[in-house]
Amino acid sequence: MNSIQNTDVDVLVVGGGIAGLQTALDLGDQGYHVAIVEKDATIGGKMIRLSKVFPTLDCASCITTPKMAAAAHHENISLYTYCDINKLTRDGQIITAGITQRPRYVDPDKCIGCRQCEYNCPVYVSDVEQGGFSATKAISIPFSNAIPQLAVLDVENCMLCGKCEKVCPTQAIDYFQEPNTFSLTAKTAVLTTGFELTSVADKHQYGKGEIPNVIDSLQMERLLAPHGPYNRVLRPSDGMEPDSVAYIQCAGSRDKSMG
Repeated sequence: MNSIQNTDVDVLVVGGGIAGLQTALDLGDQGYHVAIVEKDATIGGKMIRLSKVFPTLDCASCITTPKMAAAAHHENISLYTYCDINKLTRDGQIITAGITQRPRYVDPDKCIGCRQCEYNCPVYVSDVEQGGFSATKAISIPFSNAIPQLAVLDVENCMLCGKCEKVCPTQAIDYFQEPNTFSLTAKTAVLTTGFELTSVADKHQYGKGEIPNVIDSLQMERLLAPHGPYNRVLRPSDGMEPDSVAYIQCAGSRDKSMG
């Protein structure tokens, strides 16, 4: 994998979800050079996992995927995925971000997104993009519309059988790939880091992880989504349609004891 060179831009956008994408597109259209730094292997954020959005009930992915493609092909926007910002400093009018790109164990300059590695991998793992309701492979492209279309190897579950390396037509598999450290300098930074669901692991009254069919709101979105694991709402425990659904709103998010 070629090392990423230190780069100067006008604006650093931290986060490649819907807010970061729209920010980058608006600035890019005005002639500013923008760098999007995203911690996941693909841009799109949480919105790509949703079913519909309020108040128009438009398809969430129908809104997000065109913006993902527009950002990827915009002449003034650079994408840096699978990256962690280790340090952010300011010196006068200049902001410097120290960044580490985690290894995919797939050479991005060689991978053509053919998914032969994924099809031939014998190891099944829980698919985070589908809320854990279905399985994916230990090496895979996160989802069909992911940008960039690059496979990622799950080293924690890979058994190093070598099948992906054997079937890759471009010899893109690199088991020895190292993290890549570089820096970006910008005149300003926009933090669009999104959100994480409040963990209710210690709130046993909600039954998450203890009572069958208790799921979180993002998992419900995957069940509702037309491109979700089932195309309809089914009980995870037995695959049957539920007679009723109950919501607990703001579970934990207004609990001061949780910080």
